[in-house]
Amino acid sequence: MSVAIDCEYSVEGDGPPLILVHGIGAARDTWRFLMPTLTRHFQVITYDLRGHGASPCPGLPFGLEELVADLEQLRRRVGVDSAHIAGHSLGGMIGPAYARLYPDRVLSLGLLSTAAFRTKGDSEKVWAVVKAMEDKGVPNVLNTLIDRWYTDGFIEAHRDIVDRRLKQVVDTNPEVFLNVFRIYAGTEMAPWLHEIGAPSLVLTGENDGGCNPHLNKHIHDAMPNSKLVILPELKHSILLEAGETVAQHLTDFIHDSASMG
Repeated sequence: MSVAIDCEYSVEGDGPPLILVHGIGAARDTWRFLMPTLTRHFQVITYDLRGHGASPCPGLPFGLEELVADLEQLRRRVGVDSAHIAGHSLGGMIGPAYARLYPDRVLSLGLLSTAAFRTKGDSEKVWAVVKAMEDKGVPNVLNTLIDRWYTDGFIEAHRDIVDRRLKQVVDTNPEVFLNVFRIYAGTEMAPWLHEIGAPSLVLTGENDGGCNPHLNKHIHDAMPNSKLVILPELKHSILLEAGETVAQHLTDFIHDSASMG
């Protein structure tokens, strides 16, 4: 049994509970551009993964099982019986893994900019990023990440947002950052995604190199109750570059799935 920790969290808005799970080297503030829309419709619960933001990290290494246990601990502490859960990148793996273990606690899922059904080449590329970080240090690989995360136009127009995100990565304990990047690189949901019956929104950017539409179509095809949305031109950092758009897709999907349920 994985030992859960108490992660730091925030609750805003009123309505059905929606838990948001961020990705690697981020924190709950990564959802800030979605919050104006989401809090009009939901009780939005955001939290910092272990070792991120204000949450503690009791020890390394940890795996996907611990991150799932932390999410269940959070649900209990907030006091909700079940919730909509949406996650970005690594968070888009934590959510389905949680739903697999606790299906009765999940009203719907959002799999945002995540990956499954990686080919051998896909896996080699993501592990090459891990190795580069191990060899050169995380800060020295950041320029590669910028290009993977943002469109050129956004980088030029919103350098302040990009720099804030990079500082967040640098300020994350590098061992924690590498630990979660390894979880992201090593997790393969393909063998069990078909087991997830919750209504699921599968959403990614058209030009997201690591979580591309091809992989997301496989995710959509594998899940029995899913909808696929591809956002034109965007890369990986859809929460910061197109937060309102993502929030509207998520809101519409949850409302549609609730009315059909």
